[in-house]
Amino acid sequence: MIQAFIVTSSPLMLAGLENILATQGVEVAGTFLTLEELSEQPVEETADVVLVDATGEQFGTILEAIDHYELTSEFEIILLADHPTPGSVAAAMRVGIGAILPTNASPEQLLAALQGAVAGLVVLPRSEIDSTFPAADPASRPLAELAEPLTRREREVLQMLASGLGNKEIAARLTISEHTVKFHVASILGKLGAASRTEAVTLGIRHGLVLL
Repeated sequence: MIQAFIVTSSPLMLAGLENILATQGVEVAGTFLTLEELSEQPVEETADVVLVDATGEQFGTILEAIDHYELTSEFEIILLADHPTPGSVAAAMRVGIGAILPTNASPEQLLAALQGAVAGLVVLPRSEIDSTFPAADPASRPLAELAEPLTRREREVLQMLASGLGNKEIAARLTISEHTVKFHVASILGKLGAASRTEAVTLGIRHGLVLL
């Protein structure tokens, strides 16, 4: 049975989620008013996934808090949000969010997202795919100058991404934490204007930042 934490300040949202999860055979292992409360949860009391109610909140503020408390290194996180922008969806994925769902998602969709996040997958509504991942081939777009150059460390990380290394392997080779690697990867994607690690490597090659 999947065990879930819920983070919401809305009694109505909490009651609705608890009811939905109960009908889907998911155990609510704990509830929290804020992400700070969640970060203070004793390590011996844990859950498979965390549902975070992001409605009525600034999406960027939620992501900053999740990143600040390093929650994605401890939990698989699902965000419930109304009308996130393509940029905010991409940013959420970069910090390790497992799924983003609209608040009117069906019980079946919520269960599928829970199962996917627990399995290490990223789950998005089909309607978000085209806006989050433009179909245009990056090779067909004009190559713009970087607004901000990559640092030496970011170039090292990009080279390792091109070699197919994951965050854990990069962290071990550079003797840094996986959390720091995530920050470097997010910065690389932002500076290159890439929506994925693969696109970042492609653009890095075109900019002459990756040695083949």
